[in-house]
Order: sequence, then C-alpha cells, then structure tokens
Amino acid sequence: EVQFVESGGGLVQAGGSLRLSCAASGVTFDDYAIGWFRQAPGKEREGVSCISRVDGSTYYADSVKGRFTTSTDNAKNTVYLQMNSLKPEDTGVYYCAVRWGIAAVTDISNPQDETEYDYWGQGTQVTVSS
Repeated sequence: EVQFVESGGGLVQAGGSLRLSCAASGVTFDDYAIGWFRQAPGKEREGVSCISRVDGSTYYADSVKGRFTTSTDNAKNTVYLQMNSLKPEDTGVYYCAVRWGIAAVTDISNPQDETEYDYWGQGTQVTVSS
C-alpha cells in the first residue's frame, strides 16, 4: 500500500523554525514530485513548494520564497520542508502530495494547483504564535 506520511509539525513562536518530513512507503516508482500544501482555517488549500525526486528541481510560492526550503533524501524516500522565519500567517495544516511520472518540476503545468497531484498525505498541524 502506498503511503505518504507527514510529520514534524508543532507550535512555534514567530521567527522560529520547523522541519516537516514526508516519508513515502510502498512506492515502486522513482520518477515523481512531491508538493507541499497548507490550509488555514476557513481558507482554501495553498500550494507552498514542489520538488522533483528525479532532478531535484524546485518551485516555491512567492509567500515562502527565501524562507522555506524543500529537499529530498532519496535513500530514505523522504522529502523535507525546512521552514525558517515563520510568521503567524504560516499557520495551517501542511500536506504533502505526490505527482507521479515527473522528471522535473517544470513538467507540472502549475505546481500550486492541487488537481495536479495524485495522492495526499494526512497532514500535520503547524501553529505559529505571535
């Protein structure tokens, strides 16, 4: 069974850091990309970043550029989202999602569009206090 499990969420003060993990299991393909999304209460889900497991290419939303970094450890089948200089507006449930059959992030028409992704994790809560 394919699973993508997020972890690493928690409560942090503004200006602090968190590292989220998205661990894959039961995956038999190597060519995929992982997108990170977040959803704040009462708001639509927002695409945050994306990384290709194949070539390491990345995409970041303007709202997190320069503060968040996504990386992949292929040996561990895990993708990370390092979040620095956190702001209260970063609060939300963070999800990772997989897009199969991707060599580079540029192969995805719109990495911020949740309909581009095939399978989702269950989410992890991030709360940033002011």
